[in-house]
Amino acid sequence: MTKIPVSKGVSKVEYAIRDLVLPATKLEKEGHEIIKLNIGDPLAYPNFPTPKHMIDAYIDALKNQKNGYSPSYGIESLRVAISNFEKNQKNGGWNCNPSDVYITSGVSEALLILFASFLFPNDKILTPGPFYPPYVSYPPIFKSSVIQYRLMEEDNWKIDFDDIKKKLDNNVKLLCVINPNNPTGSILEKDEILKLIEIVDEYPNCTIISDEIYNKFNFDDNHISIASLSKKTPVITLNGISKGYFAPGWRIGYIAIHDPKDRLENVRDGIEKLLRGRLSAPTPAQHGFLAALNQKEDWRVNYNKKLIKQRNYCVERINDIDGISVRKPKGAFYIFPKIEYNRYKTDKEFVLNFLEKEKVLLVHGSGFSKEYGKNHIRIVYLPDIKVLEIAFDRLKSFMK
Repeated sequence: MTKIPVSKGVSKVEYAIRDLVLPATKLEKEGHEIIKLNIGDPLAYPNFPTPKHMIDAYIDALKNQKNGYSPSYGIESLRVAISNFEKNQKNGGWNCNPSDVYITSGVSEALLILFASFLFPNDKILTPGPFYPPYVSYPPIFKSSVIQYRLMEEDNWKIDFDDIKKKLDNNVKLLCVINPNNPTGSILEKDEILKLIEIVDEYPNCTIISDEIYNKFNFDDNHISIASLSKKTPVITLNGISKGYFAPGWRIGYIAIHDPKDRLENVRDGIEKLLRGRLSAPTPAQHGFLAALNQKEDWRVNYNKKLIKQRNYCVERINDIDGISVRKPKGAFYIFPKIEYNRYKTDKEFVLNFLEKEKVLLVHGSGFSKEYGKNHIRIVYLPDIKVLEIAFDRLKSFMK
């Protein structure tokens, strides 16, 4: 019987973070308990529940029958709250109007909408290496190519600007930045942002996408929104509720467009058409996000104290194990250690054998870039230190 083929654009889609769940699930069915340090879901661990006032607002929305379709661009009060958030960021806001904000079903949907609106066949996008997988998986669906620019591990994962200059040309429609970075935890400093903008300013066809979903995990309090510094190049900020507000299952993100020279009128039209075509983001969850933005964040102090303590513990434990080392991340909630001694052929084999022998699930670094992530592993430091201690004891034993 003839089998219908999958499209070429989708056939090579990979998502390393979830793909490794399959062998872990097999071990669980065999009766093994797996320590999962693979996925950045705060709700997978008991330390970081969704704040109660957000849940109450979500429940109130359900009870008051706010269960229908909302406006396709998002409920207006939420768009206003997000524009105020972008205007009033501590280290530099920008003139974000409610009409610049579009509510999406998470950042992943936002990326698909942006790629569909911007990309023509044979266009290019530049994305950091290492990267978050959808930045590389989605563009081929639109017959566009992805080129990675190097983040320099030896310099705390800063951007290699010489590499960007070599790779940037008039066919590059989008230059993507993940700030703070997943998986490295690096955060761009002001001089880096200004240098990046200066380079991109020379290419009028290029727009910067700034993924700031981890901006609330900014442990040195120095995160700067790229849009706040750009006077010429358009910058599209992506953010949402999943990470910084501990509600990944609600699937609410947003696009915020900074367009100082009015270059994106046609692209906006495309974005709006796609948003209308998919009707709306989940309405009750939008009310939960609105509550998050409209109340004080006193609760965050204890959350970040826990995360900093757990980060420091992980860095200390990793650097005490022979054959593996890590640089202390400045943001997000991942560490990205380098495997200096690997008895296996690849980092993926390392991760699979560690899972099989020690029942701990990590993610192989090559899943975040075959070129710039290989010989690394990503570890989530959201679990309690007692859980992390067991995991690192097993890693130390595995490395002997």
